[in-house]
Amino acid sequence: MMEVILLERVERLGQMGDKVKVKPGFARNFLLPRKKALRATKQNMSLFETQRAQLEAANLKRKSEAEAVAASAKDISVVLIRQASESGQLFGSVRPRDVSEAVTAAGLTVDNTQVKLDIPIKTLGIHKLRVNLHPEVAITVAVNVARSEEEAKLQAEGKTPAMLAAAEEEIAALTDVFEDGAAPGAEGEAAATEEDKAE
Repeated sequence: MMEVILLERVERLGQMGDKVKVKPGFARNFLLPRKKALRATKQNMSLFETQRAQLEAANLKRKSEAEAVAASAKDISVVLIRQASESGQLFGSVRPRDVSEAVTAAGLTVDNTQVKLDIPIKTLGIHKLRVNLHPEVAITVAVNVARSEEEAKLQAEGKTPAMLAAAEEEIAALTDVFEDGAAPGAEGEAAATEEDKAE
């Protein structure tokens, strides 16, 4: 294990200034190159203490900017058009990069590393995802995955592909019944009118 000092809040790890033990690979590949932490040496500890006030001020500034962006980006939703099977399974999956590009196109610039997607999206429907604007500020983005713009509009209204398929089957069944050109019971009614005439 390697001991590091966090330079900002890191989810599931700690707050700024915390000394934490992490796996060496995580420190070398993620925390240190992204300047989220320093190795916990005596020299770095004293360096951190001298710069702590500046780091906290810079963090507060970034946090307040992120909060302002989050307030203006409430209820943001994006549509992703994908090919899918009849059962609603995607041919492929939606990745963080797809979401970040769609959100950026909608007017909010985000990086794919800010999109929190624990499990790849592999089905049609509306999926709620978290986007971290700052280590302490996150927004929820509704990602509407559909086969077409029309289907996306229907999903946004609360109609699922399964409901649409069931409705289409009902319409097809009714169309089959009325294909003969007469409504059900029309033959019986015609016979009854002929009997009335005979009387």
